Amino acid sequence: MANEKYSENFVLKEMRCDLGENEFGKVYPQGDVPDISAIEKLLGKAGGKPKECAIDDYTLGGTGKAKPEFIITFHKNANTIIVVECKRSVKQHQSDKLNKPKDFAVDGALYYAKFLKERYNVIAIGVSGSKKDDSKISTFYWQKGHDEYKELSRLNILLEPVIYLQYLKGERISRQYSLEEIRQTAIDMSNSLRVAKVTANDKPIFIAGILIALQNEDFEDAYMNATTLKGLEWNISSAISDVLGDAGVKQDRIDNILNTFKNVSSLHHFQTTKMNEDYSLRWYIQELDMKIKPMMNIADSSIDALGEFYHEFIKFSNGDDGKALGIVLTPQHLTELMCDVSGLNKKSRVLDTCAGSGGFLVTAMSKMFKNANYHEIQKIREDGLYGIEADPHIYTLCIANMIVRRDGKSNIHYGSCFDKKIVDELKKKNIDVGLINPPYSQDDYNELEFVEQLLSILVTRGIAVAVVPINCALGTTCKEVRERLFKKHTLEAVFSMPTEIFNPAASAPPCVMVWTANVPHPEDKRTFFGYFRDDGFVKRKKLGRIDAHGKWEEIRKKWLYLYQNKIEEPGYSVMHHVSHEDEWCAEAYMETDYSTLCAADFEKKIKEYAAFKFLNGVK
Repeated sequence: MANEKYSENFVLKEMRCDLGENEFGKVYPQGDVPDISAIEKLLGKAGGKPKECAIDDYTLGGTGKAKPEFIITFHKNANTIIVVECKRSVKQHQSDKLNKPKDFAVDGALYYAKFLKERYNVIAIGVSGSKKDDSKISTFYWQKGHDEYKELSRLNILLEPVIYLQYLKGERISRQYSLEEIRQTAIDMSNSLRVAKVTANDKPIFIAGILIALQNEDFEDAYMNATTLKGLEWNISSAISDVLGDAGVKQDRIDNILNTFKNVSSLHHFQTTKMNEDYSLRWYIQELDMKIKPMMNIADSSIDALGEFYHEFIKFSNGDDGKALGIVLTPQHLTELMCDVSGLNKKSRVLDTCAGSGGFLVTAMSKMFKNANYHEIQKIREDGLYGIEADPHIYTLCIANMIVRRDGKSNIHYGSCFDKKIVDELKKKNIDVGLINPPYSQDDYNELEFVEQLLSILVTRGIAVAVVPINCALGTTCKEVRERLFKKHTLEAVFSMPTEIFNPAASAPPCVMVWTANVPHPEDKRTFFGYFRDDGFVKRKKLGRIDAHGKWEEIRKKWLYLYQNKIEEPGYSVMHHVSHEDEWCAEAYMETDYSTLCAADFEKKIKEYAAFKFLNGVK
């Protein structure tokens, strides 16, 4: 109907399918299923929805044609179908007795389901509202031939059709990555927790703790049945203790998370919000369970969905939340490039000594899984990935990220990468790849000292790839560290990266350094310098820097080709002998390709040079 058109469009968008043929099956609108006679006959028996009809009354069929908004079928599961009923207003979501199919979405969906279940397993979905932030979704499952249906209360959002089948089979639910949905969920949670008076320090622990608890199958299956806050608190505390205990996390860190939950749940907001209401403790669990966790469940995805969530969570938090959490997310395409440059494979052991939310480790895991069999994947999860994180709150995010991705034993150490005990333990692990984005502008250690410490842990001829401020590549800074580095390690390459690649977090242009560990830099060594300032990304309002024109993949291939083959190309790369006293950047040695220059290029470079001098204090 015309009144439901907006709701129908909303449903198709959220379920990520089109009318007609899809990869998974078909979507039929308005009960028009001409090629499946069994469905047509059952819909004919149902007829148009009557004004009033009890859910268990099969004698009263409606007049006219049955017109559910959508019937969805599956190519690989012909015995299961989805029926969707929509209403534009949330006031028409569900009647008290489910006996008014003409006027209410849930009533209508169940009305059609009770006829369709004669031949099919039916997933019935009632949708009211036409926008995500003003809608209600209820999902039910009516098994073929059964008298009773059951509500799938966890599925209170619209999902891709195949995900409903995953859920019914008891499989882990995985969802296609959506930055838009991550952003919206982060905004909603951040603002609602602020209103609930949850502190900046408690917010990230609260979220991470829920994601950890959801790894406990008993808790995952039972939390929707909780009727009291006290009971849910006990269940979530028990689940967190079990999951982290099995992962080898120390008891004091477990206690830190449990104490956070006590602090949060004791707040007036949670004490007075009923379990079935929005923004209750159960609501937060359900939102993360169905919206964020499924995006993390794609184990071979290189995308750090949790890191992106926290990035958005921080950005839209009020007050000092950003400073409190202190996360600077390494852009996804940069983490992937650095993993590619490192040459890691399924047999590598990878370390990030400043792990943050675990972005490098997530990307490394994905790339290591490729071409690995089941036993090799288990090996990677158990002893292929290592990290260190000194901030107690971010450490919790990191172990949550790795545990949710089923890394088996979480090899994330809490403490400083300069802690001798931690370093000595990691040196025994034969780690051959290091990836790092060290903290910038620290009072105690500079960025190159973090790189030096990482290199000291790696095996001889291990590879470390680090992203650091460009001033680390200039001969005027970190002189003693640069000299120590050259005495013990080999500088293989330095890439000058786009000035705004960390937009807007970075205060200085970055560069990527590639080092070979524990092999002194040979005097006759020619180091590769890449001028990789243009990654094809552009700024977009509310989205930041994105690959809007699809250029990145070709650019990435070219950069890797030039580096791996040590090719010199005007405007892109140069090979040069350098010492610890020299500048380590392409700009100092590269010939300019004047044939491609125009006035706009000249003006752009003048501005970049002026900004470079200002940011680095060069007069």
